[in-house]
Amino acid sequence: MSEELLVNVTPRETRVAVVENGMLQELHIERGSQRGVVGNIYKGKVQRVMPGMQAAFVDIGLERAAFLHANDIFRSTQLDAGESDDAPTSAPMQVQIPITELLRDGAEIVVQVVKDPIGSKGARLTTQISIPSRYMVLLPRSKVLGISARIEDEDERARLKALMTELAPSGGTHGYIVRTNAEGQAAEALAEDIAYLGRAWKLVEENSATANVGSCVYEDLSLPLRAVRDLIRRDVEKVKVDSRETCERLRDFAAQYMPELAEKIEHYSGARPIFDLYGVEDEIGRALEKEVPLKSGGYLVIDQTEAMTTVDVNTGSFLGQRNLEETVYRTNLEAAQAVARQLRLRNLGGIIIIDFIDMVDAEHRRQVLRTLEKQLARDHAKTTVYDFSPLGLVEMTRKRTVESLQRQLSEPCHECSGRGTVKTAETVTYEIFREIVRAVRQFDAARLLVIASPKVVGRITDEESNAVAELEEFLGKSIRFQADAQYMQEQFDVVLL
Repeated sequence: MSEELLVNVTPRETRVAVVENGMLQELHIERGSQRGVVGNIYKGKVQRVMPGMQAAFVDIGLERAAFLHANDIFRSTQLDAGESDDAPTSAPMQVQIPITELLRDGAEIVVQVVKDPIGSKGARLTTQISIPSRYMVLLPRSKVLGISARIEDEDERARLKALMTELAPSGGTHGYIVRTNAEGQAAEALAEDIAYLGRAWKLVEENSATANVGSCVYEDLSLPLRAVRDLIRRDVEKVKVDSRETCERLRDFAAQYMPELAEKIEHYSGARPIFDLYGVEDEIGRALEKEVPLKSGGYLVIDQTEAMTTVDVNTGSFLGQRNLEETVYRTNLEAAQAVARQLRLRNLGGIIIIDFIDMVDAEHRRQVLRTLEKQLARDHAKTTVYDFSPLGLVEMTRKRTVESLQRQLSEPCHECSGRGTVKTAETVTYEIFREIVRAVRQFDAARLLVIASPKVVGRITDEESNAVAELEEFLGKSIRFQADAQYMQEQFDVVLL
């Protein structure tokens, strides 16, 4: 499989695209005014402890207070060795300790952001600090030694565990999780990472001791450097960067931490914008639309709401060549692949409900589910897929740490306020008639002027001219209509003259 990373840099925005076999799979965006804070470590102050929610609000210097749950507070009992995925997550504790025994109002605390502020919610915090490097994740004050579950070869897992046992400081107070990127790496590379992480944590401790409340004591790397650290793998053929300065910075970073991959980073100097050359801009535009066409003629309809994301699968114009069950099966197989790609591309997270077309054959359902799980295996975000429900729906979750692509690039429509629909011209016409009657009964005026959108006024003067005449006769008033292109379809004003 051919995979490339494309880095597009402009003064106020940086974008990184992951392209596999010529198709855009992931898009990461960082803007100067809206840089994410996931991974940053802050010195915070507890604003309010809420026993009823087993949580606290913490001031870390952001616009809104951040949220810290009791399950995300480190305690000395969390020192068991174990296995984990690439990035540690806050696993719920089995024994609930009242948060009032863990925190108090006004206490100063060092916390890390695990989820950016999303919508009206503040950032999500943890005191279970983790600092990632190229090949591993440092877990300060823990004794965990885990190997990424994505490294499946048992011999390699055993080799890495033996290396880490030898390299990690004996009797140390830090734990480590070995990441997928460490597969096949020599002891020297792992030792360099351990040394780097040790220096980083020492700096965090020093900064935390002297920093003021609300200060950032550790900031994660910028997007281009994070992309090289987290996304570049052996099967990545090239990293193309359209900024010479950024390219040099990435090469220096790679030379220090991953010298065997540094030669894959190259400067793109073509006259045509790099995202245009690979069709990425067109793909971004399509990723903001609700409908996703399938090659067979079917299509997906993706709806993102506050509570969940729903995906509806339709056969569309695909008629198949054999029978209905075979047509449905083929459409669902293609849809399963498309859904996995769209979730990565659109960065959709939380609860996701997929409404595949109903299938009678149980084996067909198993194959569709297996295809979905296989395609999701390449996803960097943690996903969990459940079996078909009694209603024929597939429920799944995908870990979300930042806003979806749509919410990063779009805002609610000013005309429909995010509803996705507007009232018809006919509906607005009858609202105007009711408002005219209401205004005449409340105020005294000889004439009325109605200002509305051209479409609404055109309908009134054309299709509703008889109704207007009857209304004028009934009220004994003269009514005049004026079209204003500045008015949206649902807007109108009734002016008394």
